[in-house]
Amino acid sequence: MKDSKTAKPGRRPVDAGRSRPKPRGAPSRRPDGGAAKLATPPQRETTRAKAPARARSRSTVMRLAAEVDALAAELEASRARIVELEARVDIDPLTEIRNRRGFARELERSLAYVKRYGTSAVLIYVDLDGFKLVNDRHGHAAGDAVLKAVAAALVRRVRTSDIVARMGGDEFAVLLWNVGGAAAAAKAAALEAAVYATPVRWNASTLAVGASAGMTALGALDTPAEVLARADAAMYARKAERKGGSASRARQ
Repeated sequence: MKDSKTAKPGRRPVDAGRSRPKPRGAPSRRPDGGAAKLATPPQRETTRAKAPARARSRSTVMRLAAEVDALAAELEASRARIVELEARVDIDPLTEIRNRRGFARELERSLAYVKRYGTSAVLIYVDLDGFKLVNDRHGHAAGDAVLKAVAAALVRRVRTSDIVARMGGDEFAVLLWNVGGAAAAAKAAALEAAVYATPVRWNASTLAVGASAGMTALGALDTPAEVLARADAAMYARKAERKGGSASRARQ
């Protein structure tokens, strides 16, 4: 019996016509029998093309950041200017102390503090005596010089925690903290003496004015209008007392 595995004469083996799989990584053959070159991307050219774009992007980011910083600085300067202007609204331009508006705000805040914590505070209302005579004889410029000197004298006679304001014309207000009774009355008398002891040289003249000071304590149930009314009434009572004393001395 013939072996079935024996190939017949004239026939090719079964595997003879089959192409064997190429090993991975083996270069392919070109028609001319040479190995085909592997295609490589133009990396160097791509990098060169991207470099200008990256530079432009970085420049744009830096420019925008600089603009943001400039806008932030401008905004901060504007806020500081607004705060300064708001503060100047409460300041008397002549004497450089608080005006009536600024003092009203401080008085309202002080009353709220007194009501909440039960601390003591006193308002002294000061009106100048003889100031109209200065204006009539020497002019308003001389009167302005006197007002500035009086304001500076009042500020020097109180603590930094106290408040001095020009209420208008020749009237001033002084708000004292943690003072009451006899100490407050003594401070009012000291402020009168300080005003009289502040003469102003004007050309060949020496300008001197007096002052009448009335005081009242701040109460927990008071309103700003009530406190100012009481202090104003006390000031006019003191002015009448001083005028009466002057008339009595003149008769003697």
